[in-house]
Amino acid sequence: MLESIINPKRVEKGPWKMFFVGLVYASLSLLLVHWFFKGDPVLSEYSGMIVVTFCVMFSLPFIYYVIKQEEEEDEHIEGFFSVWKTHSDAIYAFMWLFLGFIIAFSFWYIVLQNSSLLNAQIETYCMINSPGNIEDCVAKYDFNQKTFSTGAATKETRFLSIIENNVYVMIFTLLFSLIFGAGAIFVLAWNASVIAGAIGIFTKYQITDIPLGIARYMIHGFPEIAAYFITALAGGIFGVGFIRNGIKNPKFLRILENVIILLFIAIIILIIAAAIEVYFTPILFK
Repeated sequence: MLESIINPKRVEKGPWKMFFVGLVYASLSLLLVHWFFKGDPVLSEYSGMIVVTFCVMFSLPFIYYVIKQEEEEDEHIEGFFSVWKTHSDAIYAFMWLFLGFIIAFSFWYIVLQNSSLLNAQIETYCMINSPGNIEDCVAKYDFNQKTFSTGAATKETRFLSIIENNVYVMIFTLLFSLIFGAGAIFVLAWNASVIAGAIGIFTKYQITDIPLGIARYMIHGFPEIAAYFITALAGGIFGVGFIRNGIKNPKFLRILENVIILLFIAIIILIIAAAIEVYFTPILFK
């Protein structure tokens, strides 16, 4: 029913409208999991993954529609600047969607005060920031705890850890989008929920500090997630182009060239985002 009420074609000429789509879908995902699985002793242990699954299910029509449209345009362009100019609107639409995810996840996670909602996401946060002490890190960031402190990893260690994690995410995003053009939305919704968990930790679960938390993580988060969206777009375009044209078609070779350009852009952006996260953001938010 939702895909009929919120039609992907209605946001084609207004990428910013995807922000409201993200707000609605992420809110529904968190609320549904809270209402139906909070009291379940088994499923509540997997709430973090179920939240992301619901969000993916809601978002698939939009992502599939956008990727299909971009592939059709990709058959007629070539060159670095032409590739970016052609696909920039789709990237902006994905970014607005992602921002809607983050705000809704952060808001309801703090309002509902249900630690299990993003339990897997908090574990991921601890794996990146306190790799040698994950269990204590997770326990420390429970809603009932009042002590909030970050891990003691050095900048160099965090930089390498972040680069490693980001490259893994990029590879998974590419594989997901190759297997199923819109499948990469799982990785992207997952990252939005991880950032929401990190915002909760940074704000000490105070709803009034959510804007500050978003600013804290979006300085490096926007370029990082943009790289994932570019990767997802590249994988989706490649998959659809392969099926539509075949390997020997000149159109497919043009698509392959454009995909390589998009992946190169994504890698450069990821490295810059990691450097910002480790060396610049801590200066502004101590």
